[in-house]
Amino acid sequence: MPVGIPKVPFLIPKDEAATWVDIYNRLHRERCLFLCQPLDFEITNNLVGLLVFLTREDMTRNQFLFIHCRGGWVLCGMGLFDMMRGVPPYVFTLSIGLAYSMGSLVLTGGEKGERIAFPHGRVMMHQPISSYIGPEIGEVYGEGDEFLTIRNHVIHLYTQTTGHTFAVIYRDIHRDGFMSPKEAKDHGIVDAVGLDMPLGKWQKMRLFRPALPPGYVWELGGSWRKEESDEISSDH
Repeated sequence: MPVGIPKVPFLIPKDEAATWVDIYNRLHRERCLFLCQPLDFEITNNLVGLLVFLTREDMTRNQFLFIHCRGGWVLCGMGLFDMMRGVPPYVFTLSIGLAYSMGSLVLTGGEKGERIAFPHGRVMMHQPISSYIGPEIGEVYGEGDEFLTIRNHVIHLYTQTTGHTFAVIYRDIHRDGFMSPKEAKDHGIVDAVGLDMPLGKWQKMRLFRPALPPGYVWELGGSWRKEESDEISSDH
């Protein structure tokens, strides 16, 4: 196997032999997307492009967005939120670490009932932050109105996904609000805490996990399916 970026074999449809592809490209084919860096225009464009492409390829398969994000640009977060709500497939969101600031907005923007936070993650919500450096003091007032509009829009998005009133969200984001996964569930940001069971019980479940027949693989959610051969052909 090549060294450097992890690669895995993948059989492209209608090709006779598999080829080595980046592991993330392979996971994208399984509808697994990742937001594991601060939200900026580049990562937002990549995720939006993947959502559109995978939807056009097969709109019947749900998509999974894994989140480990400490925040980012407000407009990028709102744009990704809108696209997640706009594509026909359900977008499941899973917090695997931090979901701070815009990360928490993206987390709560997943399909209702399919938003999950893993037990040792952290969630934080707060109001948008802005700074202004410029010579014209009059421009501060004009841009200040726009900033208030964006802040109110963020509050309305939280009210849609959590079920709380505007006044409750306005109060909660006034300061940094850090939450455990259980507190985030009680607040309506997520719907479940992943692996919410004693460690011993989880180890027993893994110990007695049934063996699959040859040629079958596990999928997200515990189901399994028959896998096409991904072996590299040795006929050269």
